[in-house]
Amino acid sequence: MEFPARLRQLRKGQKLTQEQLGKRIDVTKVSISCYENGTRTPDMETLQRLADALEVSVDCLLGRCDIDSEIDPAASSGPLASRIVKEADPDVCRWLEEVVRAPKESLEELRKIWDIIKHRGANR
Repeated sequence: MEFPARLRQLRKGQKLTQEQLGKRIDVTKVSISCYENGTRTPDMETLQRLADALEVSVDCLLGRCDIDSEIDPAASSGPLASRIVKEADPDVCRWLEEVVRAPKESLEELRKIWDIIKHRGANR
């Protein structure tokens, strides 16, 4: 699904008007209409604000994911990290998205650090 149609689908799924979504991300109703009609494309910052306001990843907003699996974790059979619902702490979701894209060496370091933290918590 292309960006304009996905944006409209996500906005309507949250029962938002174009005006309400525009206010959430500090753009006009006309801008939202243009994005949904494909006559304008949001810049990177606006794209991120749209994703945050609609509680999805930018990939999902761009049509690069199954919308049901991003919104409803029960709809996906993938790993837990890919099924996290954006209703969770948005900072944690953004961090997990970064972790997924991290180089292998960084992931190995992160696993070691996480093991230390887990064991510290278990010993309390």
